Amino acid sequence: MTRTVIPPGNVAPPVSRTRLLALSGVGWMFDAMDVGLLSFILAALKADWGLSPAQMGWLGAVNSVGMAAGALLFGMMADRIGRKQVFIITLLLFATASGLSALAGTLAILLALRFFIGMGLGGELPVAATYVSERVPAHERGRIVVLLESFWAVGWLLAALIAYFVMPRFAPDMGWRIALLLGALPAIYALYLRCGLPDDTPAAARQDADAAAPATLSWTARLARLWSAPYRRPTLMLWVLWFTVVFSYYGMFLWLPSVMIAKGFALIRSFEYVLLMTLAQLPGYFTAAWLIERIGRKAVLILYLLGTAASAWAFGNASNETALLLSGALLSFFNLGAWGALYAYSPENYPAPIRASGVGTAAAIGRVGGILGPLAIPFLGAHGWGTGGIFALFAAAIALGALAVALLGRETRGLAA
Repeated sequence: MTRTVIPPGNVAPPVSRTRLLALSGVGWMFDAMDVGLLSFILAALKADWGLSPAQMGWLGAVNSVGMAAGALLFGMMADRIGRKQVFIITLLLFATASGLSALAGTLAILLALRFFIGMGLGGELPVAATYVSERVPAHERGRIVVLLESFWAVGWLLAALIAYFVMPRFAPDMGWRIALLLGALPAIYALYLRCGLPDDTPAAARQDADAAAPATLSWTARLARLWSAPYRRPTLMLWVLWFTVVFSYYGMFLWLPSVMIAKGFALIRSFEYVLLMTLAQLPGYFTAAWLIERIGRKAVLILYLLGTAASAWAFGNASNETALLLSGALLSFFNLGAWGALYAYSPENYPAPIRASGVGTAAAIGRVGGILGPLAIPFLGAHGWGTGGIFALFAAAIALGALAVALLGRETRGLAA
């Protein structure tokens, strides 16, 4: 039986929890499909266009440049004009640029379009988490936001299925283009679904929660508010956490098919293995969703981040096929569970008038890590680093994020929105 969520006060009008998850999650799923497809397309483009490792790194990095810009721009905008409007703007931007990228004839054009795809993605994800978290009662808010984030795993699975079953059926110069077109068409449908979402709380009502941070504040004043005494500690913690998580995620996962090829597996075999590893993302989300309302946000984040660090080290040092698959599956399990907890935890550190700004700014800092992560592998590889050393670096970054949560984070389970 579908429950109706009725948040307290003027946070938001009632909305079906199932409908909220479905309408928000479909767009989230297709966003993930695009990011997942990029990891497979990088491997295909290397063969089709003869890209160098540095050029492949920049394709991954420019996506994060756009995500950083989008998270900052649209996060601030969502506190001024509303979450739902920013939902639609960002999804339209992402869908249009994704479709056009299938027609790209040069690396420069593809890089430009990947920037705008990144802007749409970067703006949508933190705003979506904020929108959903404001509409769910405190006792189940964390679980619902983690379940929203679980749609990311479904999107990655779709990307892996397209890469394994669809791309090989076309010529090398067409397979990746078909994949991008498939990634764009459902996003247009998701835009249609988003129009069915209820309007969010007006800015004037959100202002009531914190009179010192009215919706009319300038961007610079809003940023200064995030670093004022009440929010300085959570802001620092979230910036470190987002940077380390995004740095390691994009450094590791965008390169998974290419790393598999470097370890001696054929392109199609590598896609098959990544598909198997990706299946482990779903139980990672579901266990995090179950635990987050039982042991709290901090404990789940620290547990899953440390599991990610250990799995990353094991993957980088795997010496046989079984160890590679097992460590890769554990890496997917723990890392994506941590992502779910991250999206649930971040909005709860700020009051409503600066909530989207706070989450968007932290996500923007994270995307700086996403710029550096994909560039780290070719750069360090050119300087003699092996896969083991590079993945040990990612493991250390994740451990730093866990330490920031342990020392600076506060438990937010059960707090009012």
